[in-house]
Amino acid sequence: MECCESGMMQATSRRALLLGGASFAAWAYLPKFARAADGRDPRLVVVILRGALDGLATVAPIGDPDYAGLHGSIALRGDGPNAAPMLDSFFGLHPAMPEFARMYRAKQAAVVHAVATSYRDRSHFDGQDVLESGFPGPGRVQSGWLNRALEALPKGDRVMSALAVGPTTPLVLRGAAPTVGWAPVALPQAADDTAMRLIELYQHRDPALASALTQGLQLEKAAQGDDMKPKPGTNGAGAMRLVARGAAKLMAADDGPRIGALAFDGWDTHANEGGPVGRLAQLLGGLDGALAEFETGLGPRWRDTVIVVATEFGRTARINGTDGTDHGTGTIALLAGGAVKGGRVISDWPGLKPANLYQARDLAPTTDLRAVMKGVLHDQFGLAERVLGETVFPDSAPVKPMKGLFT
Repeated sequence: MECCESGMMQATSRRALLLGGASFAAWAYLPKFARAADGRDPRLVVVILRGALDGLATVAPIGDPDYAGLHGSIALRGDGPNAAPMLDSFFGLHPAMPEFARMYRAKQAAVVHAVATSYRDRSHFDGQDVLESGFPGPGRVQSGWLNRALEALPKGDRVMSALAVGPTTPLVLRGAAPTVGWAPVALPQAADDTAMRLIELYQHRDPALASALTQGLQLEKAAQGDDMKPKPGTNGAGAMRLVARGAAKLMAADDGPRIGALAFDGWDTHANEGGPVGRLAQLLGGLDGALAEFETGLGPRWRDTVIVVATEFGRTARINGTDGTDHGTGTIALLAGGAVKGGRVISDWPGLKPANLYQARDLAPTTDLRAVMKGVLHDQFGLAERVLGETVFPDSAPVKPMKGLFT
């Protein structure tokens, strides 16, 4: 038994090394997705912002009389030096997001405000676990709600693949349902002849690895191109655009994945968060560019696409002594795509008076993020409410899918 386990571990290590060195991770392409009877070819991209996004700075409740005093020097305003474009008479959008503003005006983007998962503590690790696992509390399972949703889809003409972007598969896409992974990197890639020799070497010794290498090379060629080469001085914001550009290429293909997940790190703005300019502005500019890259890269597929942007929790309503914000609760979720019924901020606004704040410090959540995700999965892919409440998001039956999110 020990001998067999050792051999398996060596084989696994060898495969992980070769796959990682070639800068991709390939598990399996699934059969081509057949279009639904109504002609729709739906796609879903889940973007996770790790570190906790300041929802009050991204979509600012400028019309709330208590907002400016709480957010102080970084508060956005309807005019003046911290001016933000108004989404409606109450909410303003951070000026670093002109592409999202354009989509919003075109009714292809929406905001869900005062939203949160079921998690109510302030640990990034546990908050991200709840966000991605879909369970009410942390540490329950090592599979994600998006993978379980994929597994629950009807078989046959509704079989689809999922794309995991990054050096490791995000928890939200881990599980029994197969995925295909792509890890964009800025390192030089192996020459074609070297890759072909590796495939030939393992064709007889390890056919499974040879197949994975072949699929991985095909994946890299589909995602890469001259427009994927990092420009000199490319920063984190530029990297977000490159990642989205490659993922969009893969998801635009007729036989490409219909569901994708990726995560952007670095949203923990404890200090020097900034108002219209600064650290948060740079991050939001990268996210904004990534959304635009998906729109461009998906082309005609954009019509049936939904992108959901979510984070583990929000940040405090009041700024701290270093012009930043600390771990909070309520925040926002963003929706973008041609399938979105946009041009609106969806919110049961709780207000920012001291008596209305959660634990006297945070925006109080009035919408469960699971309701948003359930609404997306129900309307995009037809998953039944019972499956959503028992399998995809276990123990969540009282949380009903949000209706009316799509055209």
